[in-house]
Amino acid sequence: MATTAQDVRAIALSLPGSSEKLAWGMPTFRVGGKDGKNGKIFVALADDDTSIGVKCPMEERAELIAAEPEKFFIRPGHDDNYAWLRVRLAAVQDAAELRSILTDSWLQAAPKRLAAAHPELGG
Repeated sequence: MATTAQDVRAIALSLPGSSEKLAWGMPTFRVGGKDGKNGKIFVALADDDTSIGVKCPMEERAELIAAEPEKFFIRPGHDDNYAWLRVRLAAVQDAAELRSILTDSWLQAAPKRLAAAHPELGG
């Protein structure tokens, strides 16, 4: 069963210190920041609700895309110089895999103290 934008929202907002803010006409999910709204983006939902962008170390992107091109991709010319990866929601196996992807991204964006306070997430 494909994951949905609603699944992304529910999981993203369940992660500690997370909030939602509209940016560039798209929902973005952030962590940290003094007011809970201006933290670092760890996931952005595409305007058509079919894919998300998540933080991913640049050195890991090519391997992920090569292993699962139906799931992972970048937008050439747009994502080239950023530590971001796109994920097609229809290709994500289930909510557990989506949670894993979002948690990995959250860990990269979360303040170190917040991540360390949640060892169950890998921080």
